[in-house]
Amino acid sequence: MSITTSTLTRAAPLAAALSGLIYIVIQFIHPGDEVDSLTTQAWVSVHSLSFGMAVLGVIGITGIYLRQVRQFGLLGLIGYAMFGLFFILQSAFVFAEAFIAPLIAVDAPQLAEDFVGLFGRHQAVTDLGPLAALPLVGAGVYVVGAILFGVAILRARVLSRGAGILLIAAAAVTPIAGALLPHTLERMAAIPMGLALIWLGYSLWSDQRRLAAQTSSGEQASRLDRTPAI
Repeated sequence: MSITTSTLTRAAPLAAALSGLIYIVIQFIHPGDEVDSLTTQAWVSVHSLSFGMAVLGVIGITGIYLRQVRQFGLLGLIGYAMFGLFFILQSAFVFAEAFIAPLIAVDAPQLAEDFVGLFGRHQAVTDLGPLAALPLVGAGVYVVGAILFGVAILRARVLSRGAGILLIAAAAVTPIAGALLPHTLERMAAIPMGLALIWLGYSLWSDQRRLAAQTSSGEQASRLDRTPAI
């Protein structure tokens, strides 16, 4: 089967919904960001799920963007690029957490703990170089990208406006939660984002069914028009 924009768009609803579901689930089963967790099976499993979430997220929002590309305009393109960049950065980081950090945990435990604690407000002891800026960059493309993407969804009037509003609200509440809540509770701010992705996936699936029904009705009407009168 060839991969085209239409096949990608057809796969996007499930990808977006699964990404959102995984994003919610991992918040409740994520091990502590500490060196003792790195060599456990739970650590590898959770971060493998996180990697899958990020890959599915890219597929999901790409299909959502392609469905509305004409209506999205420049604002939607910027939002899609930034939000997509978040998922790409996320996939690279959690891959390293799952499969690289455990390898260095024995010989360089402090480095491993500082690395996996980047997004957990962990005060790094070792010099992580440019990696130290990753939380700020990731937060920026996540919040701004999701807000712009949500605004573009509202303006396009193709998919659910409720899902677009939830996406905007989920992104906007993230820095507030980060400023006011401890990290263990801050994770719960991911739940609205996960629900927004699930909702957008469902909305895209419903839209695809509606378009398929219209196409089928049009083809039936066309065949009837070509039927010779008796």
